[in-house]
Amino acid sequence: SLSKLKSYIDQVKDKYDYVLIDCTPSLGMLTINSLAAADEVIIPVQAHYLPAKGMEQLLNTVAKVQKYVNPHLKVDGVLMTLVDARTTFATEIPAMIKARYGNRLRIFDNQIPARIKAAETAAQGVSIFSSESKSDVAKAYAGLAKEVIADVRREKAKICAEQCR
Repeated sequence: SLSKLKSYIDQVKDKYDYVLIDCTPSLGMLTINSLAAADEVIIPVQAHYLPAKGMEQLLNTVAKVQKYVNPHLKVDGVLMTLVDARTTFATEIPAMIKARYGNRLRIFDNQIPARIKAAETAAQGVSIFSSESKSDVAKAYAGLAKEVIADVRREKAKICAEQCR
């Protein structure tokens, strides 16, 4: 059922500042369950043409989950991944995403570079921070975390200011 993952997360979320659910790049039941349980979603998009086009399908799925299952789900932003600075796509795809979605979706400043070592550590189930902590991939993920945390702090300050009036 769509509420099973949410009930598990609800049981433990008071013990954590953040609970991250990392899904495979598919729109299967695990992804739908994750969207049903989530408060926010970060949409990773590979800096290639086809994944960028597939983003529309994911946004449609998110909209359906918001309408029918989880009306509080918020799209936090789009994260460009597997960015290869040696190619023209490194600038064209993010620019295309910004042109098409930038007025309604945040595009994170940090972009995750494509590196073989990062793919190898992921395949081994090892954190990039424990295996390659000085790499540009680890620095990009740390930068993303700082962006997300800064957003949360701004949102909390805004809510506090509104409630204190």
